[in-house]
Amino acid sequence: MKIAYFDCFAGASGDMILGALMDSGLALDALKAELDKLGLTHYDLQLKKALKRGIGGSQAVVIVDKDHHGHHHRHLAHIREIISDSTLDEAIKAKSIRIFERIAAAEAKVHRTPVEKIHFHEVGAMDAIIDVVGAVAGFSALGIQKIYCSPLHLGTGTVECAHGILPVPAPATAELVKGFPVYATGVKGELLTPTGAAILTTMASSFGPMPPMSVQNIGYGAGTADPTLPNFLRVSVGLAAEDIADCEIEHAAVIETNIDDMNPQIYEYVIAKVLAMGAMDIYLTPVQMKKNRTGTLLTIICLPQAVDTFATFLLQETTTIGMRWHIENRLKARRTIKTSDTRFGPIRFKFARLNNELVNITPEYEDCKRVALESKIPLKEVMVELNSLGRNYE
Repeated sequence: MKIAYFDCFAGASGDMILGALMDSGLALDALKAELDKLGLTHYDLQLKKALKRGIGGSQAVVIVDKDHHGHHHRHLAHIREIISDSTLDEAIKAKSIRIFERIAAAEAKVHRTPVEKIHFHEVGAMDAIIDVVGAVAGFSALGIQKIYCSPLHLGTGTVECAHGILPVPAPATAELVKGFPVYATGVKGELLTPTGAAILTTMASSFGPMPPMSVQNIGYGAGTADPTLPNFLRVSVGLAAEDIADCEIEHAAVIETNIDDMNPQIYEYVIAKVLAMGAMDIYLTPVQMKKNRTGTLLTIICLPQAVDTFATFLLQETTTIGMRWHIENRLKARRTIKTSDTRFGPIRFKFARLNNELVNITPEYEDCKRVALESKIPLKEVMVELNSLGRNYE
């Protein structure tokens, strides 16, 4: 399955989405051919190269004939009619209309008026139609079946619009991102526009870190402003991990804490308890800490739903008074465990496969240890012999 991941480190807008898609391989002529199906006239879509703070990308520029389009307003019903009467694919029509319905609903909530009374100034409406329909049609033209997105960077301060000076995020944008992960870093100005917010929150399946994937193309879509960070929206397009390898994909939580004042004898107890509680792994790393103190970085890998359990344990059983944790993508080969008869008796072997090909065979350590103790044979000899016999027991 072909997927796309949007990294909104500088926010997002409709033209940034179009620019990112074209920078990642969507042909301008192909996009124009799709937009021609709307039957609209007196506008043009151009693609310009952009360089911002040393990073190159593409800027989508929608040019609207203001003399032709600058004297009327369009309500949601008019926009819905334009899209419905077009010759676009039905799926593109439905998704585009859904995005406009969400924009209108957000504006209606902000202005305390019925959705039917919300209007778009003609020039702004033309921009929005090209951005929204162009984005949806662009996803389809690139063969993108699923969209993922990072948390949305909002910006701070104020923005000037038709209604005057408004806070960032603009009220309509704030409505559109309700329930989705957002953040601000103090960068001044509007980074996330209502159109960008509507497209991504409608089209994306989930928001968070990049999913496991094989990236084939990367595109940078430029915005028009010049904030203190590169004003680009980055999109990575490629194959979902399940299409490139017969592997298992899951999320894992990583808990970390630095300890420099605990009796090292306690670590053996902590490791045994954590593993018995069901952690995927726990390990210790020597670190040099502040004031030149030597310390230990204790790391636990566990299921996300178990973070509270392990955090409570560490606070109760170690000298730490705080810790960090984050979610990581975890990809692993498919595994099976089989018990086989050997000259040492029954031994469990772990078989790992990738794309139905056997990539690793390992005898279970505890079985090797048991055999070594019972038979009084060096453990390394037991492991060497069983490793060499593994393929015979597949």
